[in-house]
Amino acid sequence: MRSLAELDAAVAGCRACPRLVTWREGVVGTKAAFRGEEYWARPVPGFGPPDASIAVVGLAPSAHGANRTGRMFTGDPSGDFLFRVLHEVGLASQPTSERIGDGLELYRTRLVSPVRCAPPENKPTPAERDTCRPWLAEELVLLRPTLRAIVVLGAFGWQALLPVLAEAGWPVPRPRPAFAHGAVVELDDLRLFGCYHVSPRNVQTRLVTHAMVAGVFRAAASVTAPN
Repeated sequence: MRSLAELDAAVAGCRACPRLVTWREGVVGTKAAFRGEEYWARPVPGFGPPDASIAVVGLAPSAHGANRTGRMFTGDPSGDFLFRVLHEVGLASQPTSERIGDGLELYRTRLVSPVRCAPPENKPTPAERDTCRPWLAEELVLLRPTLRAIVVLGAFGWQALLPVLAEAGWPVPRPRPAFAHGAVVELDDLRLFGCYHVSPRNVQTRLVTHAMVAGVFRAAASVTAPN
C-alpha cells in the first residue's frame, strides 16, 4: 500500500478527466485579482496530518482558490470561513489560510474532497465524481487506523462518500441516510456528521452561520478528543 505522501503525489499528477484538465489549466490568469500569479492548476491533494482522527469532505477545489494555491480550501472565501471555525474549536493553528507556507497547521484533521480538480461552475459531472472516487477511497483506507469522525460539507460530498465507506467495509445502513445539516450517523467506530457547505452563497443567504458550523465541528472534535 502507498503512503499518504505517495498518494498525494499520485493525485497531483492525474489527468484522467479531459474536461477538468482543460478547465483547471484554462482559468489561470483570468481573474484580475490574481493575474500574474503562478497557479497550481493540477489536482489538489488532501491536507492535514496522516494520523488525523477527523476528515472533512468538501466538494472540489475552487478555480481561483485551491486550484491557485495548491492546498485544500486555501485562498478563497469558503476557506476563510472554514479556517476561522477550525481555529476557534482548536483544530487549526491560525484562523487564516492564504497560501502554502503561511504557517497553517491542522490538528487531528485532514481536508479531502471527492473531486480533486476545479470543475466549471463548481459542478463536476457524475462521471467525473466516479472517476475520482478511487483517490478518496484510498485516502480513507490510509486514514482508517486513526479516523473516528467525518464532517461532510454539503449533499454532493455526502452522496459521494457513502458508497466509498460501504465499499471499504463500514456498515452504511440501507436505505442510505439522507444528508441534512446536523445529521449524525454512527458506523461502528466512525461517526459521520452532516454540515451545510460553507460556500459564499450559503453564508450570504444565512443558510449557514458561523455558530451552526462551529457546533458541528465541536461535536466532531469531542468524539475524537485524545484521552
